[in-house]
Amino acid sequence: MTALPRGETPDPAAENHEDREDAGSDDAVGASGAPGDDGAAEGGAEQVPASPEASAESETAADAEASADLEPSAESADAEASGGTEAGGTPGTVADPALSEAEIELAAQRELRERIEKRKAEKEGPIAAGTKLSGPAADLLAAVRAVESGEKAGTAFFEPRASAPAPRPAATGPASVPAAARPRPAGQQPTHSASPEAAGAVAAVLAEGGAPEALARPAAVTLGEQAAGLLREDPWQLLSVPGVRPEQADGFARALLGAECGPDDERRTAALVGWLLERAALQGHTALDASQVRAALAERAVTDPEAAVEHAVAEGVVLVFQDGLDPADAAEAEESEGDDEDGAQDAHDEQEPVQVLLGLDRYALAEESLADGLARLVNACEKGADWTEAADAAPSPSAAELIRTVATAGLVAHSGGESARAEPAALVAAAQGLGLRALGATHSVDGRHRLATAVGDPRTAVTLLDLLSGASGPGRDTDGALALDLLVVLDAPQLDVETAAMLVESLADGTRLVLSGDPGVLGSAGAGRVFADVLAARACPQVVSRTPDPGPIGELVSGIGIGELTQVDAPGREVVIVPVRDAGEAVHRTVQLVADSVPRAIGVPSSDTQVITVGHGGSAGTKALNAALKERLNPGPGRFGGFDPGDRVVHVPAPGRTVPGSVVSADAEGLHLDCAGTPVVVPPDAVESSVRHGWALSAHQAAGMRWPAVVVVLPGDAAQGLSRPWVYTAFSRGEHHLSVVHGVDQALPRAVAEIPAQERTTRLRPLLEALPTPDAS
Repeated sequence: MTALPRGETPDPAAENHEDREDAGSDDAVGASGAPGDDGAAEGGAEQVPASPEASAESETAADAEASADLEPSAESADAEASGGTEAGGTPGTVADPALSEAEIELAAQRELRERIEKRKAEKEGPIAAGTKLSGPAADLLAAVRAVESGEKAGTAFFEPRASAPAPRPAATGPASVPAAARPRPAGQQPTHSASPEAAGAVAAVLAEGGAPEALARPAAVTLGEQAAGLLREDPWQLLSVPGVRPEQADGFARALLGAECGPDDERRTAALVGWLLERAALQGHTALDASQVRAALAERAVTDPEAAVEHAVAEGVVLVFQDGLDPADAAEAEESEGDDEDGAQDAHDEQEPVQVLLGLDRYALAEESLADGLARLVNACEKGADWTEAADAAPSPSAAELIRTVATAGLVAHSGGESARAEPAALVAAAQGLGLRALGATHSVDGRHRLATAVGDPRTAVTLLDLLSGASGPGRDTDGALALDLLVVLDAPQLDVETAAMLVESLADGTRLVLSGDPGVLGSAGAGRVFADVLAARACPQVVSRTPDPGPIGELVSGIGIGELTQVDAPGREVVIVPVRDAGEAVHRTVQLVADSVPRAIGVPSSDTQVITVGHGGSAGTKALNAALKERLNPGPGRFGGFDPGDRVVHVPAPGRTVPGSVVSADAEGLHLDCAGTPVVVPPDAVESSVRHGWALSAHQAAGMRWPAVVVVLPGDAAQGLSRPWVYTAFSRGEHHLSVVHGVDQALPRAVAEIPAQERTTRLRPLLEALPTPDAS
């Protein structure tokens, strides 16, 4: 690999990795950013006091958040989501050191009462730092202050969540989930709000429990008009409010219920089970193994986790699914052994264990609906028009193969790199030439522009969010289905299960659907792994592009895709490595590259150069880099809520959706942005949560977009946030130039070679494998 000219690159011998003060960024530890996760600990904010139970508890593997930029938990996700903490999502947390189950079980009950008494005594005394709240009030106040100080997005407390569902029978398989339900796609939030009366009643209850009044409105929005009564009857319902953690809900419950409540209160255990599943969804899982849930409950001082899970299932908080050997088949196999007890025992021993999964009904409904919808498209396909001439006229062999495959299939999976995007474009153009209503949908506005350019018609490309909302696209027919004969969805790895279910349900019988994307990039910010599950289930024909990405960047990224980080020849300085010693130098060198070196040596202006880093926190995260880049590129007082005209920003209209833009002005209506030529007005109360400076992004935020030049920043404290999908995604965002500010030494090749995509627990693949196909019928 080449380096910048002399004077523009530090001496490689000076590189070291002593600067690891943050041990990872927000994204490296926050799955798409879990709401309220230890946000008070960031930026010197007030620490949240531990509750009696919480002092003996810690995060487990089931509820500790994975990297939002580390596939698949999303950076998440950046809800990291791709929006993430920095882009309207919610911050993650560093998992506390875990105590063993035995330690918790032995100590929790013995220490509970004396800790309660101690907490009562503390409430009588003064509170440090001049605060006027104590006990559970201080616990909850810390979460609120994180929002007020800007360390958390305001939407972390205002994202509506459904209350616990009514009791329902336990489900044991796909048949128990109605397929007709219409799940809400990721990023589409309910529009209901709390009445002043409901919020006032909730505020009174919160005051009794020592909770901040600021939680009244989000609690009323989350729990509905009867929120006050629900909280009084079951204080742990507060845990369903985004941003509230178990120890905070425990403190609130103790203040209301006194010594009557304990760690095994059924209301507490049911709320914890639901909370664990919600946390798992932030990491991309649509379900969790029951054993993981039981282990997590044990670490939160629940003495009988199995009974707690059974109660949560009976109350309808979660659904239970059994994957593996069917119990009826197991009984039949044993009976067939007759009187041969030894043979029966041997058969029983050889049977595969049945995996028991727990899932929230919203994701169970979405996966069931999606599986049925995809099967409907597969089985409803008719041959229709003759595609032979269109295939013969295709611009490449891979495009011709794709056209021929689509001619005979209702569902097709297409995979390839950036250059392979020309093949779906050729397919859309060919379908239009046959008189069919064809459209391409992309994850980002940038992707939409690139697809429209490739097809040669801007009307043939929309963003997926605009298509589903009706803001763009062909509209719907009298039956409510999209008026399309062919829909090609690019950036398919970014599809979460709820959005995919809504999309498929919007397609009429006979519509052809093509899912196209690069399997090597980071997965969706929302729950599920739709594209990967469709590929793994072999639910439809698959077309793998044979068109490689050109140039040194394409060669480098291709090697990363197979686990190899190779040195490439870059005579035109397409790939540049800039070694740094620590995070401070990483920030300095990044600013120098964007503002001076890349424009001068490469010819790409600063406005077309994008910085990508591992996470939002840390000494070289997006927050620090954006502050330094603003100071250099567009200094100003930040008179519009921290922004000035000309500031480069990203707007996050919904979790997981990142739209680059720039600040134009501000007035009483809100902050006026120019997003790729489209004027956008962000209301004043939404600016804090949905607008961030955009010179530096996380990899999840950058997914689905490309820039002429990209600077990838890898400070030493980012090493644990690296994985092959993260590196693949970040390095492939540059069209003509890639600079790597490198401070992680051997952690980079190790991540590429040894850390593949982290598996997400989903049920879509077995659902697809169990559905009938045309051949089977």
